[in-house]
Amino acid sequence: MVNLIRSSGLSLGLRMFAAAMTALATPVLLAPAVLHAQALPNLGGGDSAELSPLQERKLGEEIMNSIRRDPAFMSDLPTLDYLNQFGNSLLAATPDARGEADYDFFFFAVRDPSLNAFALPGGFIGANSGLMLAAQSESELASVMAHEIGHVSQRHIARMIGNQKQDSLLPIAGMLLGALAMRSSPDLGIAAMMSGTGMAAQRRLSFGRDAEREADRVGLNILNSGGFETSGMVNFFGRLQNASRNRSDNMPAWLRTHPLTTERIADIEARIRDMPYRQRVDSLDFTLVKARLRVLQDDTPRGWRDSSMLFAEQIKQGTRVQVQGARYGLAMIALRQREIPQARVLLDAMHTDADRKSSSEQSVLLLGLELDISLANGDSQQAVALAADGRNRFPLSRSLSMQYAEALMATGRKQEAANFLRDQAQIYRQDAGIQKALARAYAEQNKQALQHMALAEFYAISGALPAALEQLRIARSAPDAAFHDLAIIDARERELQASWRDIMSQRKK
Repeated sequence: MVNLIRSSGLSLGLRMFAAAMTALATPVLLAPAVLHAQALPNLGGGDSAELSPLQERKLGEEIMNSIRRDPAFMSDLPTLDYLNQFGNSLLAATPDARGEADYDFFFFAVRDPSLNAFALPGGFIGANSGLMLAAQSESELASVMAHEIGHVSQRHIARMIGNQKQDSLLPIAGMLLGALAMRSSPDLGIAAMMSGTGMAAQRRLSFGRDAEREADRVGLNILNSGGFETSGMVNFFGRLQNASRNRSDNMPAWLRTHPLTTERIADIEARIRDMPYRQRVDSLDFTLVKARLRVLQDDTPRGWRDSSMLFAEQIKQGTRVQVQGARYGLAMIALRQREIPQARVLLDAMHTDADRKSSSEQSVLLLGLELDISLANGDSQQAVALAADGRNRFPLSRSLSMQYAEALMATGRKQEAANFLRDQAQIYRQDAGIQKALARAYAEQNKQALQHMALAEFYAISGALPAALEQLRIARSAPDAAFHDLAIIDARERELQASWRDIMSQRKK
């Protein structure tokens, strides 16, 4: 799985399970409650050569349920839209990158200023906000994502776990929590945890290094096929090496789970010599999403002041694109401070600048900002029109769909909003946010049974089955629960109870 964008070892993701599965803990799980050893799913018999794709996906979903509940998880829909559109464009350019398991990938961001990215089992790939802010081009960001896709496509996690006994998983998972305290020096923490393991530890370290090299090679091919600048991988690795030089350069090479950055850079440089040179123009949304992350990374009054100073400097000295990003960030801050006229002035300046270009590009983030301003200003009819137009232009945008539902609610079209959200829930069955919005739409209409049924689905998708069962109990006793509602509640309750019994039985093993 994985890697930790870490200094000299410079892996662009979580560390391999080889390094005691710290990859699952170090970069994202900031609270001890996030992942408990006893909550890990049963991974099958100890004699199996490797995890099956189904088992690997199940493990990834278990971890993602915990990550989504962590405050560091960035549920911001425009950011998720951008990352998933961007990541899936890489996969579309190289269909084989999905690997033999043909996973449905999910890309997400974590609120953390450090330069980390990581791959989880089953096709879940995350990036720290700090890494995205450090990327100076989409080619650099693509180099990180492609590397992580390489880990998943080559099933590094499944192969690693396959080399270990079933009964070794619980002790390894127990070490995850201890790893949380080692964020400042992951290499030394790993070395301490692995002391005394001798030859077995060395084999795991070797596997980690080999996996990193393999992910580099696969990632480079994905990068090239996607039409990105292959030099982006070299440039970003060099930046990571400089940023982490003082943290772990004193670590002996044989204790690293990843090859030295200089070694990896040299290998990549040798491979790109025969590749054609190309230049790629970054999308406007790349600049805008970076400005958005700048605000969201420290979304507090103090953070807004710091970001405002940075954006003001960019407007004075930046390029045209940087100025657009700075205006976008300042408009976000103005919205948070309820300074709606100022946000509108900044948005109008962005539109004016875009109109000066010979070919004005479309931007889903810019349209989303305009929708936010209209809703904040009470222009709900205009917001509905903008969102409807946006859904035609960007049919895959989840953020615009949610803004459309919000605009319908603001105009009093609550049943229409509920119908729309119910249709969205059928398309995106694992989107907890849609179920939460649907519950709100039903609550606005005082449809109590349907409200609590939607909340039950929200909790079920989030992995909180006891809470989901409690919502079904409340829905059953609601005064407006119809006969067909009760039938649905009974069937769903049996399903969730069976799932909960299965989880509890796994925890006892």
